[in-house]
Amino acid sequence: MRRSSAALAVLALTFWLVPSCCAVRAARAARAEWPQYESNPFVIKLDIPEQDDGTGGLIVADVNGDGLLDYLVTKPGYLAVYDHHGAKLWIEQTNIRVGGPSEGVGLPGWHGPGVQAADIDADGQTEVVFLTQDSVVHIVDGRTGREKISVRPRVPEGAKRWEHAVVANFRGQGDRDLLLQATCAEGYRYGRYVAAYALEDGALRLLWETDGYSGCAHNGARVADLDGDGRDEVAGGTIIDHDGTMLHPFDAWWHMDSMFIYDVRPDIPGLELVMLEEGHGNHVCLFNMETLIWREHYDHQEPQNAAVGEFDTHRDGLEIWCRSRYNEHQKPFVFDARGELIAHYEMDDVAPADWTSKGVEVISPIDWTGEKRQLAAAKERHTSGDVCVFDPISGRFIERFREKADRLYVADVSGDWREEIVVLSGNEMHVYHNPAPVPDAHRPRLWSQRHYRRSKMTWNYYSP
Repeated sequence: MRRSSAALAVLALTFWLVPSCCAVRAARAARAEWPQYESNPFVIKLDIPEQDDGTGGLIVADVNGDGLLDYLVTKPGYLAVYDHHGAKLWIEQTNIRVGGPSEGVGLPGWHGPGVQAADIDADGQTEVVFLTQDSVVHIVDGRTGREKISVRPRVPEGAKRWEHAVVANFRGQGDRDLLLQATCAEGYRYGRYVAAYALEDGALRLLWETDGYSGCAHNGARVADLDGDGRDEVAGGTIIDHDGTMLHPFDAWWHMDSMFIYDVRPDIPGLELVMLEEGHGNHVCLFNMETLIWREHYDHQEPQNAAVGEFDTHRDGLEIWCRSRYNEHQKPFVFDARGELIAHYEMDDVAPADWTSKGVEVISPIDWTGEKRQLAAAKERHTSGDVCVFDPISGRFIERFREKADRLYVADVSGDWREEIVVLSGNEMHVYHNPAPVPDAHRPRLWSQRHYRRSKMTWNYYSP
């Protein structure tokens, strides 16, 4: 039986608070007591090299148990952890598996952080989880970086190594499980191999595995509780239920560029998946665990990248903004929750005159104003450039930050429940917040949504 939206919200909050064993963190988050940074942007100096070749990224998590979000930054050979106030907690020089062009070198894809954080051993403290190039899973103490567990699960025949690790809750026991993914060793590097493990007594026990997963071509598998039963599914063109059952809501064996998980249609129980085709008509697809809901296109233009959010408050459900593929002079278009085209324009007509003609990239919906209507954040494409906040429906630029952004991450990290913009620039991190008063200071933090937390740990360039 499918659950109502209200029941899903209660379950999401319950399964966040109970398995964590961290009542202090939960209470602070619920009361919105995170402090706002005094400077804007707040700058953190990083003690790692500046090189940027498209690999590595960042996530946030409370790793030291003080109830505030800390920063985990990865680059080739480095995992660096800084607390909420910018103090270095620890840096590990390690052959960590981080992103790159997935079709050529494997997962987790461009800007893929390659790191997870959760209380995976249920000791009441946060652990940091990552893979190294030799397929070893490392589980380390979040506060100190001290290794607690290292294990090398069997690599599937046909793959070179494990390339992507995701913390999950397949058994309904909290974030105690792990999903590993690998691409095929030869040819185009599709991530068809996935295996689920349970962490028990310091060892990984295989729950299920398959070589038939169909996910995105450019980024790793993502997990979410799609049906609201308190257990995660593996999302993709092929959906894998928590017990390893393969579901095929429609024929999706085509090249998929991007994947997003949201409650796009509140009138339909559970969460939906948005996927973008490359080729085969260049469609935008909306589906869930049971069926294809709609599949539409705009003049068969390739959507390539997207942002999904509450961009038009006069319409039911969420809107889907698609960037378009054009290497220059992008032509975005927008569908509503029922697949109707509601807007299209040319980026050249709305961007500042000195904005790059290549448009925008790494586009994320953002709760920036505190109003119901969301905006989108992005950076200049194909350059370490400026950052903007814009209205996806009209394309109008609302904010512009002069930057040299290598990475862009949007998350609720400080102050009220609104989201901040986190920029990696060389060996500095810059955190921007909206200084205007928030209209509703009592709104729950976005981290109470399980699918929000999952997406902020498994993002990459194509699927922020």
